[in-house]
Amino acid sequence: MKFLNGMTPPHELTYADVFMVPTRSAVDSRLAVDLSTHDGTGTTIPIVVANMTAVAGRRMAETVARRGGIAVIPQDIPLDVVADVIDWVKKRDLVHDTPITLTPHDTVGEALNLLPKRAHGAVIVVDWENRPVGVVTEADCQGVDMYTQLSQVMSASLLTLPAGLDPRRAFEMLHDGRHRLAPVVDDEGRLVGILTRTGALRATLYKPAVDARGRLRIAAAIGVNGDVAAKAKELLEAGVDCLVVDTAHGHQEKMLAALRAVRALAPEVPVVAGNVVTAEGVRDLAEAGADIIKVGVGPGAMCTTRMMTGVGRPQFSAVLECAAEARRLGKHVWADGGIRHPRDVALALAAGASNVMIGSWFAGTYESPGDLRVDADGRRYKENFGMASARAVRLRTVDDSAFERARKALFEEGISTSRMYLDPERPSVEDLIDAITAGVRSACTYAGARDLEEFHRRAVVGVQGHSGYTEGMPLHQSW
Repeated sequence: MKFLNGMTPPHELTYADVFMVPTRSAVDSRLAVDLSTHDGTGTTIPIVVANMTAVAGRRMAETVARRGGIAVIPQDIPLDVVADVIDWVKKRDLVHDTPITLTPHDTVGEALNLLPKRAHGAVIVVDWENRPVGVVTEADCQGVDMYTQLSQVMSASLLTLPAGLDPRRAFEMLHDGRHRLAPVVDDEGRLVGILTRTGALRATLYKPAVDARGRLRIAAAIGVNGDVAAKAKELLEAGVDCLVVDTAHGHQEKMLAALRAVRALAPEVPVVAGNVVTAEGVRDLAEAGADIIKVGVGPGAMCTTRMMTGVGRPQFSAVLECAAEARRLGKHVWADGGIRHPRDVALALAAGASNVMIGSWFAGTYESPGDLRVDADGRRYKENFGMASARAVRLRTVDDSAFERARKALFEEGISTSRMYLDPERPSVEDLIDAITAGVRSACTYAGARDLEEFHRRAVVGVQGHSGYTEGMPLHQSW
């Protein structure tokens, strides 16, 4: 990457402070751009779901890996639960989604409680042998008593798709039959999944992130306290594909000791560590054993570190410097935090990041672990909180004495509750991934790049003021 007209920026830069200029290009189609990364994580799109309790769970991990990204399960989750999640995700299908199921005798109320758990928006009604007998959507439940049995409201006119069907053929069958979705069944007619028209299309546009055995990939995080080696060993034995050693201040002795302990296990998966914002931090973590360094202190939507401490660094400048040093050492960086729009992902990649970590933006989706809530105006939202907040500290210190928990809760650097509203037009993480990858692909064509490495080499970036940033925003009504 180079700056426009060879300029040297007069100050540190956030994503909002910069823009990319188009250059002569021979890439005439977005679909000609390869978004796979080369940092050893196996991602085919440069997206990592941050290890936040309100963001990364099994549904998120499954869905994002199916589209080529990877989710990091938080360190606060008990290790036996994480092992179960890893096993569950690796058993998911690469094309069809996991269905929500109920029986004909279950009620409308039960269906309404489950429907927001998946973006496909349907409950498959099955018999006692797990064969589909009907489909229930939210529309079927409107104006109906909550105790009405599903047999009274379900649509029994079913199209079923055989497991292993080519996605294009599946789309054609759904389109020709005027069905939005259909149950996927095995040779004996038992339910194994669900596929929507959009899901079939996405299966032709995305390449899943899979391990050597063709199973979906998943990452998990550990902290720097306690028996780090034992925790890492347990996760490695559970089959994790990427190990993240995580703490807010990554450039500290505890982190370096934790990294050395993990590296002594000779893991055959990438080891990620962070967070830092300087070249010196990158060098020290790389020397201690990190393959990938996580960059970002304070840019996250739930983080109050900069306002509380004055510590941090504008994220674009941090990624630019850290990525340059990592490349010199044969390592990689993840840009962690500060992502609000698809443009920010493109700019982080232009600065040299191999993957971009997203947290709060994904909290407001069907796939995040939180329960869907509705505010007084009828808008749907989910609660989110920072991983250095008092709320997260309480969860992380559940085994401490009441006195120790109370002491630690006095010191927080994050928001304990925040409403992340679902976008009515893009309520699923897959919808957001569509928007992000479309933006990144287009950015690559503007730079004349066919892959992310070429994009970093060819990108030309300029510096702008607030009015320049505002000028680029669309208007949803006249001025």
